[in-house]
Amino acid sequence: MDFAALMSKEISKAKASASATAQKPSPSPTPAPTTTTTTPTTEPKKYTRRADLEAARLAAYNEEQARLAAARAARHAQKRKAEDEEAARRRDREDKKRRLAEESRRRRAAEEALRERERRRRLGLPERTPAGDGEAAAAGAGPGDGHEELAAEEVKQRLRALGEPVTLFGEGEPARARRYWRVVRKDDSDREKGAAAAAAGQRPQWTDGPIPTTLELVPEVEMKIPATVPKEAAAKKFLFRQLASYFTMVLREWEDALAKRDVSVKQSLQGRQALNAMVQSRENMKPLFRKFEKGDLDAGVLEHVVEIVHKAQLRRYVDANDAYLRLSIGKAAWPIGVTMVGIHERSAREKLHQSDQQAHILSDESTRKYLQSIKRCLSFAQTRWPPDDQLQIMG
Repeated sequence: MDFAALMSKEISKAKASASATAQKPSPSPTPAPTTTTTTPTTEPKKYTRRADLEAARLAAYNEEQARLAAARAARHAQKRKAEDEEAARRRDREDKKRRLAEESRRRRAAEEALRERERRRRLGLPERTPAGDGEAAAAGAGPGDGHEELAAEEVKQRLRALGEPVTLFGEGEPARARRYWRVVRKDDSDREKGAAAAAAGQRPQWTDGPIPTTLELVPEVEMKIPATVPKEAAAKKFLFRQLASYFTMVLREWEDALAKRDVSVKQSLQGRQALNAMVQSRENMKPLFRKFEKGDLDAGVLEHVVEIVHKAQLRRYVDANDAYLRLSIGKAAWPIGVTMVGIHERSAREKLHQSDQQAHILSDESTRKYLQSIKRCLSFAQTRWPPDDQLQIMG
């Protein structure tokens, strides 16, 4: 048997086994059991959307903010209530103190009147009429004595505007009010006397400048201040008129310059400070004008003031500032070391008593204030009338 016959035999055998396998019956599948429920069971989600998370976070945040706002409003309401109650209690205390003070004052006045009547009856003097108590009433006048009742802060502001001390040592509010009314009556009396004297031809009336004065102001062409203080009384009196006229002109120019500023500049911090400086200088120079009127300005101060104004009129402001420094702080160094040896004074001690080296700014508070006001007027003058020489501009 050859090779081809063997191959045919094997192929036939393989075909026969393949056909026998294909003719075998396949097992029938098991029928699936029938279910009575038709609705499928919903399984929980395994994820959450980002929008849902953001909405939940926003809701929690809004709820927390609402809770905090409610708590804050409750605290503020409680605080306002406590403040209102404290203010009411403070007002009640002030009213009670005022009533007690008024009752105490009336009681003291009644006791004083009773003691006075007893004294006059004991001495056989006639009864004093209420009109005869004018001097005592004037000495103790205050709120409730025919005058307007003013608050404590208002009295302080008015005293400060008049150039008077705001509070004296050991002085209370009633005493301060009485002192204010005494000053007001004195000023009114002085003005009435000045007007009466002017009507009689004795003195001129008060001027209407920044600082009212009884001195007759001179025109600008006559304001040229001499370099030295004259010796004659008439020339010195005219010098006081010139000085008052010059400072009145400077203050009026200062007021006009501040009034011409823009509204925004006026309302700014620097604008308000400039206005306050001008008003303070004007108020502080009133004692100096009173000394001009009486002619009793210290000779050492007058000499330096004349030099300051003379140099300022020449627009030599640096030289005028040097004169101001010599006037205010002097030029003698304060002695260091031993100044007294036995009964003899050292030379350093002797220098303290030299008139041209005295620090006038340390004399008193009123002198310090009007010297500082002169320096401010000098600073404004160099901006209003600038010098031709740039080296004469103060730093």
